[in-house]
Amino acid sequence: MNKKKEIKPKSFIDKLILFFLKNKLITFLWVCFIILFGFYVMPFEYGRSFRSPIPVDAIPDIGEKQVIVFADWPGRSPQDVEDQVTYPLTVTLQGIPGVKSVRSFSMFGFSVCYVIFRDNVEFYWARSRVLERLSI
Repeated sequence: MNKKKEIKPKSFIDKLILFFLKNKLITFLWVCFIILFGFYVMPFEYGRSFRSPIPVDAIPDIGEKQVIVFADWPGRSPQDVEDQVTYPLTVTLQGIPGVKSVRSFSMFGFSVCYVIFRDNVEFYWARSRVLERLSI
């Protein structure tokens, strides 16, 4: 004569879990409701959705208009790269119209020059001027 031992829940969570374990139909309906409500409130389109997606605001790029010039000269010391590549490149790039400043640094085997333009200069125009100056 086996008698089933009754479980006595102690906390609210234990009572909730026990309720959902005993009532499978209510559990199934609750899960279906949560899934359907999730589809209703999702912020993007999914297939043949009946709601429109969240409007997205474009965030402007507030950074400076800059063109980065990277020069590679493997196996050379920073002093050689500075004297032979970085300094002549920096002086050449300073003559471009609309340039606010030119920042550069040299490391082992490479040089990086940041050409920063004024705000009224168009980005593609600035890139084409830098490419023209580098082709000389």
